[in-house]
Amino acid sequence: MTGAGTTSPRGGGSETQRDTQLWHRPSTPPSTMGPWLPEGELGLALSAGLLRVESALATAVASDHAFVSEAAGHLMAAGGKRFRPMLALLAAQLGNGEADEVVAAAVVCELTHLATLYHDDVMDEASVRRGAPSANSRWTNSVAILTGDFLFARASDLLADLGPEAVRVQAKTFERLVTGQLRETVGAAPGEDRVDHYLGVLADKTGSLVATSARFGATFAGAPAELVTALTAFGEEVGVAFQLSDDLIDIVSEGGASGKLPGTDLREGIATLPVLFALAGDDPAEARLRELVAGPVVDDAEHAEALALLRSSASLARATAVLNDYADRARARLVAVPEGPVREALSALCTYVVTRTS
Repeated sequence: MTGAGTTSPRGGGSETQRDTQLWHRPSTPPSTMGPWLPEGELGLALSAGLLRVESALATAVASDHAFVSEAAGHLMAAGGKRFRPMLALLAAQLGNGEADEVVAAAVVCELTHLATLYHDDVMDEASVRRGAPSANSRWTNSVAILTGDFLFARASDLLADLGPEAVRVQAKTFERLVTGQLRETVGAAPGEDRVDHYLGVLADKTGSLVATSARFGATFAGAPAELVTALTAFGEEVGVAFQLSDDLIDIVSEGGASGKLPGTDLREGIATLPVLFALAGDDPAEARLRELVAGPVVDDAEHAEALALLRSSASLARATAVLNDYADRARARLVAVPEGPVREALSALCTYVVTRTS
C-alpha cells in the first residue's frame, strides 16, 4: 500500500527486473533464489520448499470464476522475488523446515504482500508493475481494489488453519501495514522529524511483514522461542534495509539497470531518505539540490541536474550510512542463531541489501 505525497516510501516492495534476474537460478522456480543463498543441501531444501509455495499460491489465487482467477493471478504470474516466503522457509530450516504449516504461513505472507501491491497501484495511479500492466490500468481501480481484498480473504482462510495465535500475529501485522499507510498518506505531524517519520513508515509498511515472515517460518518449524524472537527482530531490520536499498537504487542506477528509469521518485515528488536529508540540511554545497527537490522534478534538464547532484551529495552518503546501520543491526541479531549454513545465508542477505546498490 502506497500513498501520494512528498514523503512516500513504497513499503509494499518495488519489484524490479534487475532483482528478478539476480534471484534466478536455472534449477529453481523462475521467480526466486538470491545470490546470497548458498548452493548445496540448504539451497536444494529451499528450492523444494519454494516449489511447494508456488503450487500453493497458484491454488490460493484460483477461483470458480474465470475473471477472478485471472485478476488474482495477474501479479503472481508477473514474477517477483518471493522475498518473504523465502525468508520464512530459511528461518524454518532451524527446525522442521518441511512442515506443511511452514508452507501455508509462507503463502499467507506472500498473499498479503501481493494484496498490498494491488492497492498500492491504485493509490499511486501506477501503470506498470513487475514489467506488466498494473491491474488498475489493465482493468479498473475497482477491480484492483477488490482483487486485493480477495487475496486478503484467501490469506485469512489459510490462517484459520494455523491457529488463533497466528491469526493474532497477522492481525497485528496488518494493523501496522495500514497504520504505516495512513502515516505516509497524511505525512509527518507538525514538529515531527521527517526522517524519523520516514523510517517509522518503512518499519510499519515493509519491516512488519518481513518480520512476520521470519517469525512464522521459525514458529511453525518448531524452533526455540529465543530463535523466534531473534529472527523476528532480524526480519524487521533487514526489511527496512531492503526498502532503503530500493530507494537508493532509484538514484544510483545507471541506464535503467534497476528495471525502471533512474530518478523515478524525483519525477513523482517522492522524498526518499537522501532527499529528506538534503531538505533538512543547510549545507551551502547542497543549496541548489534543495531548490530542485523541493517538489516533483518534471523538467528533463532539472531532473538530470538533480540526479547528478544527489549522486555526489553528502545526503546520499548519509542515507547509505543509515542503510548500513540497519544491515549491521540485523546481522547482530544472528548471534542467537547456531553457526552453520542458515546463519551464513542470513548474514549474506545483510551484505546483499547493501551491495545491491552498487
